[in-house]
Amino acid sequence: MRKPVRRTPAWVAPVATIGALALVVVAFLAIRYMTTPSTSVTPPDTSVTAAVLSTLTGLPSSELDQVGTGAAQNIIKPVNGPALTVSGKPMVFYFGAEYCPYCAAERWAMIVALSRFGTFSGLQTTTSSSSDIYPDTPTFTFHGASYTSQYIVFQSVESSDRNQHALESPTASQVALVNSYDSGGSIPFVDFGNRYAFDGATYKPDVLQGLTSQQVANDLQNPSSPQAQGILGSANLITAAICKLTSNQPTTACTPAIQAIEAKL
Repeated sequence: MRKPVRRTPAWVAPVATIGALALVVVAFLAIRYMTTPSTSVTPPDTSVTAAVLSTLTGLPSSELDQVGTGAAQNIIKPVNGPALTVSGKPMVFYFGAEYCPYCAAERWAMIVALSRFGTFSGLQTTTSSSSDIYPDTPTFTFHGASYTSQYIVFQSVESSDRNQHALESPTASQVALVNSYDSGGSIPFVDFGNRYAFDGATYKPDVLQGLTSQQVANDLQNPSSPQAQGILGSANLITAAICKLTSNQPTTACTPAIQAIEAKL
């Protein structure tokens, strides 16, 4: 008696083919995963960050006074809104984004100036966007940082990270503040207790191009360097605006040279 012939069901071949293709796809993806470079930012070296901040916060008043307004452009203008205070202290408000090179430049000046009135903690180094104008401008971020002072309150909003992904959201009152004095939507935007405000950068980020944060900090110790002329000149303008809010306290910040700048605001 003839044995029946075993025939392969019609569905087996297609399934086998699909399975083989699936294995090829999985292998391809695995190889691609292992060979594609990461686009994430390298975590900052905390020792470098500490060294840079030590330089920024340790600059002597005599050097800052020597620079004056340097190469900074005075774009700080008076505004006439209701006094902006928190717990009886005048508030300084910053609105910007990590990708923005103009914000990157201005943060250097703001940190120098604000450190004359109080203390930051949690600041981290970063760079601006790699695909924007003035790419990879070295800077810090206010995201995740805090600030304490007996003279003022500082609030900040970094709306996007360096890849332009949403990061922090302003409150309704902060949005109203930006809309009142920054109708063009330029960043950074800074308000000083609703007495003074500015938008944009007070100096050009080009003086920071190609430098590391440590190199920028080193250059700040030379008052005639382009970096010191831009950053410290801007810091003195910001200091003068804050001194107007604090009735020139403390005197270590609100020096006669700063009070001379106040008269020009």
